[in-house]
Amino acid sequence: LVVIILLALLLLQLLLLLVLLLLVLLILVLLLLVQLLLLILLLVIILLVQFILLLVLLLLVLLLLVLLLLVLLLLVLLLLVLILIVLLLLVLLLLVLLLLVLLLLLLLLLVLLLLVLILLLLLLLVLLILVLLLLVLILLVLLLLVLILLVLLVLVLLLLLVLLILVLILLLLLLVQLILVILLLVLLLLVLLLLVLLLQVLLLLVLLLLILLLLVLLLLVVIILLALLLLQLLLLLVLLLVVLLLLILLLLVLLIIVLLLLVLILLVLLLLVLILLVLLLLVLLLLLVLLILVLILLLLLLVLLILVILLLVLLLLVLLLLVLLLLVLLLL
Repeated sequence: LVVIILLALLLLQLLLLLVLLLLVLLILVLLLLVQLLLLILLLVIILLVQFILLLVLLLLVLLLLVLLLLVLLLLVLLLLVLILIVLLLLVLLLLVLLLLVLLLLLLLLLVLLLLVLILLLLLLLVLLILVLLLLVLILLVLLLLVLILLVLLVLVLLLLLVLLILVLILLLLLLVQLILVILLLVLLLLVLLLLVLLLQVLLLLVLLLLILLLLVLLLLVVIILLALLLLQLLLLLVLLLVVLLLLILLLLVLLIIVLLLLVLILLVLLLLVLILLVLLLLVLLLLLVLLILVLILLLLLLVLLILVILLLVLLLLVLLLLVLLLLVLLLL
């Protein structure tokens, strides 16, 4: 009887130990399930934050495209202004040439003041040639600046294409992460089903091994998700660098536009100087014409005076002859 009682006590102890082992395994499984649920919640929150960041990046890309369109419109307007300035320059040059031709014709008629007028015209022509050379150089600088702007715009468009490609890659990675999260949920459902089977079936060891295998698979999926998150962080850093490059290029474009505006102001100032020079030319030529007319009038007055003096001399001679004739007649 004592031996039977001892054996019964030993069997009770073994049963209690098995029950304790089962309870410990269940507690461990529940702890792992809680940790996995927390990881899944963190992953879902990170995915939402990444999706919001991607939307913000897309809005930034759209804003950059709008800015590029505005810059292109400004360039077109600047080109139109340049074309108008060139046309005005050509019209002014034609007018100046016509004026010079007319003045040269007038000067050819006026022989006495040819040397002075030729010297003045040569000086003015030299000034006009220098101003024209300056205008040509400024136009060449403007064309170079426009070409640099076009190259920068091409670079900006290429960077925008790279940005779009990176955004597409990030979207694909998000899809992969969603698929992996779905797999995690499926695996969690399998673990729960196996726990239910644990409570229902007597094959505890086999089910525990299956649960451990599924937990290992869950850990592998979590590691893969963390690796994908690291890749997404790297891609976000690359996107930030590309955005910084785009901002630097836009600053360069703005600087070039400011330079273009300064060059346009210089062109306007040169046009004003040209107009002033032309006005000075006209004033000088009018003064010369007036001087020539005054000289001609003076010459005509001198001729008239000489003619009047000659007439007076002739009259005096006629009177002397008459007086002499009267004296001769009286003597006779």
